[in-house]
Amino acid sequence: MPVAATVAVATPSHPYDILIGTRLLAAADSWRGLPQAAHAVVVSNPTVHALYGAALEAALAPHYARVSRVLLPDGEQHKQWPTLQTIFDHLLDQGCDRRTVLFALGGGVVGDMTGFAAASYMRGVPYVQVPTTLLAQVDSSVGGKTAINHPRGKNMIGAFHQPERVVADLDTLATLPPRELAAGLAEVIKYGPIADAAFLDWLERHVDALVARDADALAHAVRRSCQIKAEVVGADERESGRRAILNFGHTFGHAIEAGLGYGRWLHGEAVGCGMVLAARLSAALGLVDAAFAERLARLVARAGLPVAPPALPAARWLALMRLDKKAEAGEIRFVLVECPGSAVVRAVPDALVARVIAAAGTAADAAPPP
Repeated sequence: MPVAATVAVATPSHPYDILIGTRLLAAADSWRGLPQAAHAVVVSNPTVHALYGAALEAALAPHYARVSRVLLPDGEQHKQWPTLQTIFDHLLDQGCDRRTVLFALGGGVVGDMTGFAAASYMRGVPYVQVPTTLLAQVDSSVGGKTAINHPRGKNMIGAFHQPERVVADLDTLATLPPRELAAGLAEVIKYGPIADAAFLDWLERHVDALVARDADALAHAVRRSCQIKAEVVGADERESGRRAILNFGHTFGHAIEAGLGYGRWLHGEAVGCGMVLAARLSAALGLVDAAFAERLARLVARAGLPVAPPALPAARWLALMRLDKKAEAGEIRFVLVECPGSAVVRAVPDALVARVIAAAGTAADAAPPP
């Protein structure tokens, strides 16, 4: 079996493995040992299914008497109730039961929606994550957080539901558009400042190789990212404590996505900019020096991500960030870098947040590509 690495996710509710390597989609062994069922349902979108759907369905055929598919519209703007109903309609039309296994073939949107459907259908059915984007391989496919968006806030409606397995085939990254690759690098970069200073150093030395899709560099980045996330999730499965540090940059980033309209900036683009703002906020609070914040800004820019925020009114920023899931009693709480490789979650006065945003310029200086 062509697996370069296996990372164990030891959650209290449901431990599972992440398989990382090449030629995994078509390998029958990738799918052995999963829950037995008569029916497997592949959930994907037309773009990804055209590239990888046939290989996955052929590999699943020896393990399931029947394999069907449901294709969702592509894009963050479709991560909502009507699209979720498309999955439920298919499951009901096909007479799927509680033993049916769902396979999420795609990026973060497909993975989140498939996981939420699996958590909800008949009060819970098994599912497998088959992430085909860098962002999904290093972050959203791992940890069991599933959700859809609400017009007022990202990922506000969902459930914790761990997958049976994550199969990260690195070959799928070859067809990823450059903008999507850059978006995934944001979620790779975040692990350095919050959990591993040595990995941050490595990223600075290898970011050009990652942008150029060097196979060895990508394999290391995916493996180390998954190891860090698995350790954090294993210790705090339901985000009651330390797991919140994985949202570094996301309080700002989710506000950007909701404020501009979902899909205008990619999730990773918003998170990349959000990490720069969070690092500068950390410096403004005296947790790190300004040189560290600008070091991170340079790395984010080298990855091809925006470092200046969109021109949203200050009141709009604050209103959106109060809907963040870390907010408590109306106070906005941010993941901050207390030193390279370590993070804390802390409430910050609105006035200081507004000053940091205002000092960052606007997205006219670094807007994402159309």
